Formats: sequence, structure tokens, C-alpha cells
Amino acid sequence: MSNPATPAEAGQVPARLSTLDRFLPVWILAAMGAGLLLGRVVPGIGPALDSLKVANVSLPIAVGLLVMMYPVLAKVRYNETRAVVTDRKLMITSLVLNWLAAPAFMFALAWIFLPGLPEYRTGLIIVGLARCIAMVMIWNDLACGDREAAAVLVAINSVFQVLAFGALGWFYLQVLPGWLGLQTTSVEFSFWAITSSVLIFLGIPLLAGFLTRTVGEKARGRDWYEGTFLPKLGPWALYGLLFTIVLLFALQGDEITSNPLDVVRIALPLLLYFVVVFGIGMLLGRLLNLGYPRTTTLAFTAAGNNFELAIAVAIGTYGVTSGQALAGVVGPLIEVPVLVALVYVALWARRKYWPAAEPVLTSSTGKTNR
Repeated sequence: MSNPATPAEAGQVPARLSTLDRFLPVWILAAMGAGLLLGRVVPGIGPALDSLKVANVSLPIAVGLLVMMYPVLAKVRYNETRAVVTDRKLMITSLVLNWLAAPAFMFALAWIFLPGLPEYRTGLIIVGLARCIAMVMIWNDLACGDREAAAVLVAINSVFQVLAFGALGWFYLQVLPGWLGLQTTSVEFSFWAITSSVLIFLGIPLLAGFLTRTVGEKARGRDWYEGTFLPKLGPWALYGLLFTIVLLFALQGDEITSNPLDVVRIALPLLLYFVVVFGIGMLLGRLLNLGYPRTTTLAFTAAGNNFELAIAVAIGTYGVTSGQALAGVVGPLIEVPVLVALVYVALWARRKYWPAAEPVLTSSTGKTNR
């Protein structure tokens, strides 16, 4: 562990990031633009990408997600996760934010902003129920959050996702609207679709990351693993992220560009959701004295959503051309740039409110930043 940074040193953190990390918003916006352009000028690319699926997700997108997740999970020090599990304040706060507060907030936003558009409203509620198990690891890493805590919270979200997603969908789409005298929505979520999504998009890279660290450290030691191997493996997380974004937006590019006003209507509650939930997570973490790394992890795991699962459930339940599916696709359209911006907000909050916090240990490339 490195020495604590002075406020001046902490303020230089973003400048010490690699070129790949520092210009991440540019690369992401370019990837989104490329995907939208592909979907618009190559009409057959969407059906082609969607023709072969894994867990109701396009196979090329599934490959991109696995490539994105594996390097991040290979960085986790799994022998240090036990200390995270014993942090009751972090565990309880995360569960309350993820499974009580955030879905209820999205339900309220969906009805406030889209009262007369039931398909989009349902899609938003589904997005709110799909807690993040993948891309949040990237944002957490870039913002210097606690990797071990992120791995534990993501694993807990995965278990809850399998056990609670269907029940919560039934509650928020049928039971609660009925109690409030609002319109109810039919819901037929596939338990297997949810389970397979979690097993594939978290289980495979988690197992691969654990085995890579265990075997690598045993064979060559931690210094070699973290000083030589991870810097070579690290950039593939962002390559996978950018590849996934291009394909994701190519899949629905024509739909998004053909309905710009609908996209704006869906985007407004999503924007409010991500910013407010992230802000609440940061505030609670500070009030509970969790420290910057775990506060940041709490905020990002609460604000992020599993858009892969939300899109898969929406398509599997309501169809690929449905309003619910469009709302699911608009999710990452808003989430990706907003959460990238919140990475910089977190780093700013770090030097303002946690000036004694340690400097960035590694960028997403795996290189040490001091």
C-alpha cells in the first residue's frame, strides 16, 4: 500500500491516468456514434447481430461483455474480500439502495415522466430492477473505488437478481400500481433467462479472473502478477467496453435515430435517476464514514444498471421491436456517458472531501499511477 497523498497530489490524479483512460469519454462517444451510424446505414446489421444469441443477448455482444469483465475481475485480490463481507454498514446500505430505494425511485420517475406511455414506462421499470453486475466494475476501477468491495457487492447483486427479479417485476408492474389505482402491466419474466444471464456475464469472467490470479501469483508471485501481467491484460477491459458499445448501438441504431423525441422522453428520467442515486450513495458513504474507496463503490453499484439483462428480458418478454426494448436500449445510451462523467465527479469529490485518501493505485490499463 502506498503512502497517503497530499491534496495537491490527489488533484493530479486524472492527469496521471493513461491516454486510454484520460480520453475515455471521447472513445465512448465515438463508439456510440459509430454504432448508431452502422445501425442506420447498414439496415441488415441489427438482424445479423441478433441472429445468434447467448442468454437472449447477441453472441458478439456477449463476447464483448466477457472480454470487458475478465481483466477487471482478474485485478481483484480475492483473499482480501473477507474484510468487505464483515463491513455491515456497507453491506446493509448497499442492499437497501440497490433493492429497495433505487427500484422504487425508478418506478416513481417512470410514472411521473411517462404516465401515458405504458411500453416505455414498463421498460424503464425493468431497467430499474436490473442491478448492475458488469460495467460497474469499469467505472469503479476508473474512479479508484474498492475492487474487492465491488466484487463482493456485484456477487451479492447477482444472487439477489436471480432470486428477486421476477418477484419485484410482478410487484412493481402489477401489485403496486393496483394499490395506487394505476394501470397494471402484464409480466412474464423467464427465471432461466435471468439465471443464465447472471451465470454467463458474471460467473464465467469471475471464475476466469479468480483462477488467473490464483495461478499467476502461485507461479510467479504477486509483484510479477500486478507489475507485469496486469498492465498487459488491463487495456482489454476498455477494448471490450468499446466493442460492446459499438455493437449495442448498431443493434438498435435505426430505432434510436428514427425516434429521437421518444429517446429524449425516455432519457430524461434516466438521467435524473443515475445522478440522484449516485449522489445519495456518495452522501450516505460519507455520513457512514466508509472512506472514499468504499463510498465510491457503494455509489456506482447503486447507480449502475445491468442493461444487458434489462434488454434481454424486454426483448424476450415483449419483442425486439417493442417500446420496452427501446427503453432498455436507451438505458446504456444515457448510462454510459453519465457514469463516465460521474467518474470525474467522484475524483473531484475525493480531493475535496477525502484529501487524505491514497492516490490512484492503478488505471484501467493496470499501470501504477503515483
